[in-house]
Amino acid sequence: MGALATIVAVRGSIPSFQTAKMLVRDDGSIAGTIGGGCVEAEVWEAAREVIASGRPRMLHFDLNQNPKYDTGLVCGGSLEIFIEPVAPPARLTIFGAGHVGFELYKAAVNAKFEVTVVDDREAYANRERYPEARAVIAQPFEAACAGLTPGEHDYLLIVTRGHHDDMRVLRWAVGTEAGYIGMVGSRRKAISIVKELTAEGMDAARFERVHSPAGLDIGSVTPEEIAVSILAEMIAQRRRVESGRKLSVVGK
Repeated sequence: MGALATIVAVRGSIPSFQTAKMLVRDDGSIAGTIGGGCVEAEVWEAAREVIASGRPRMLHFDLNQNPKYDTGLVCGGSLEIFIEPVAPPARLTIFGAGHVGFELYKAAVNAKFEVTVVDDREAYANRERYPEARAVIAQPFEAACAGLTPGEHDYLLIVTRGHHDDMRVLRWAVGTEAGYIGMVGSRRKAISIVKELTAEGMDAARFERVHSPAGLDIGSVTPEEIAVSILAEMIAQRRRVESGRKLSVVGK
């Protein structure tokens, strides 16, 4: 994660040039420069805020009007700097290639998620149905999970065709570093599965980050509407905003 600062507009003389760039990493280190001095220091501070919020910012500096920008090298001028968040692509793995999974795949691809589809039925999980997927895995769910190592930028959505497969995938998912874990189904189903897994000895605290039922409460009924509801929840998390009323009774 980081933030990229770019000089997008210049008037007069400045200690750099239009299109100059500086990358600020999440550990505070930088690459490149936009001219140094107080301007660069302020941009660094703003970039840290952009990293934390995930929202871009535009800054304006008038070097003539503020003496703190006088380095002895500047004749005077103004500049605008655009700071945008830079993050690895959001990766979504959909466990279940049925109707909801298919509609979520289409919506997520349009929202620039890298999508992997997993199902134990090759008739459903194939390249013909999912031509734009990053990967299509036609294997038993437990075998497929064993080959995946999701990190903080990964989104996992469980929508298999049965209670037991949902439970198998969820058991694995809560032990990963995935940034988002969602499970489709009724409130009763979500509570039932979590009760079964905690009865096995799993720590109930593991399930606090699970969104189930997944999605925002928009009154969705059809697979297309359910997919929109889930995608909206994932985008809200991706952009770090609270938006709408959640359906979840398991996750926070």
